[in-house]
Amino acid sequence: MKDEYDLAKLKARRNPYASKLKKPVTMRLSEDVLVYFKRMADEAGVPYQSLINLYLRDCLANKRQIKIDWPQAA
Repeated sequence: MKDEYDLAKLKARRNPYASKLKKPVTMRLSEDVLVYFKRMADEAGVPYQSLINLYLRDCLANKRQIKIDWPQAA
């Protein structure tokens, strides 16, 4: 192993894993929703946060849209 390396000769390159990086977020979930995903995650043998991420990624891949009908104010 060399005592010193000349890093000036290195070429910069993009991080190949940059698209796979995850961003930590804080979410408020209903208790029943959390219990549902934790139970499914236990059955599948994966962490519940990974399961929620997989579900949301599936929604993204299939371009699912949610329809929300808020009650009209009288």
